[in-house]
Formats: sequence, structure tokens, C-alpha cells
Amino acid sequence: MLWPKLAKRLASRPLTDARPAPPDEVVAALAQRLEATARARLGRSLSIRQVDAGSCNGCELEVNAMAGVLYDLERFGLRFVASPRHADVLLVTGPVGRNMREALERTRACVPEPCWVVAAGDCALDGGVFKGSYGVEGGVPAVLPVDLVIPGCPPSPLQMLEGLLALLRAQDPPRRIQAGAAAEPG
Repeated sequence: MLWPKLAKRLASRPLTDARPAPPDEVVAALAQRLEATARARLGRSLSIRQVDAGSCNGCELEVNAMAGVLYDLERFGLRFVASPRHADVLLVTGPVGRNMREALERTRACVPEPCWVVAAGDCALDGGVFKGSYGVEGGVPAVLPVDLVIPGCPPSPLQMLEGLLALLRAQDPPRRIQAGAAAEPG
């Protein structure tokens, strides 16, 4: 009897665990730091072009979660763009497949300067579980110079947001403290 089983499954709740909620104070502090750093560095929001170079889509699920309602990427002053010509960051996931090498190089050539390349996930770092396969060139560093590596299989959305903040902060010029600047005028 298929119909009673089908009706029972449709009426019951799914058998999945509840999602872990990130701490609100951590997300709020991260949002404030990201927005201030992006505005100071670029004078506007940070635009990201995401490229899947041949992954298993685990990292893409986390990237999509980062743009979803829970993490809400746009409130941090970050946004995904459809064209590499509008991007500041090239976020690459997955090992670079032989058929994706030229496409990835062309995409990087279209991104205006300053451009930062971020390799997200273990596969983007060195090929991960696909390392040594005949169809894989290797990780992103085998094709492009990488500015930031976000490890994990897959990295969480919070790890990716913290990585992007670290990237922006690393690009800031070092501040010099002037002698006597801390002293109060007398």
C-alpha cells in the first residue's frame, strides 16, 4: 500500500537536525568590523565573484548559506556579482580541473586591480580528495597566485566571513604612531 505510506511521510517532519545558530554577538561584531574595513579600504562594499573550479559542491552550499537569511552577506557590506569585471575578490572553490584552468585564468584576467584571489576549502588548496586524479590540475595555487586560503571541508560561512575580514585587514597600510601623539597637550 503505497498511498498510506506516502501520506504519512508527507504529514511527518523531516528527519534532520536543527541548524546550529551562530552567537548573535559574534555576528554583530563581525558585521561591524567587516563594514568598517571594507569602507576604509575600498570606499564601498566588497564585491565577490565566486568560481566553482570543479568541486563536489560542498563549499558552494556553504557559500550559498553565507548569502542566505541566516548570515545575510549583504549586511556586512559584501555582495556577490555576476561579472568578474565588477569584482574585487575572486572566491574559488574546488580543485582546478583541466577543463577549468583556462576559464579560471580568463576570469582572473577580467577582474580589475586590486584583485584578491581566495581559495576556499581543502580541495582549492591542494586538490583535496581529488589530488592526483587525471582530470585535476591541482589546487588554485597551481594556476593563480592566491592571497588567502580558507581551510575546511567545507569551511563554514562564519570561517569564510572571518577570512574575508582578515584579507581586508592585511591589505591596510601599517599605521605609524607619532612620537608624542599619545601625550596630552599641556
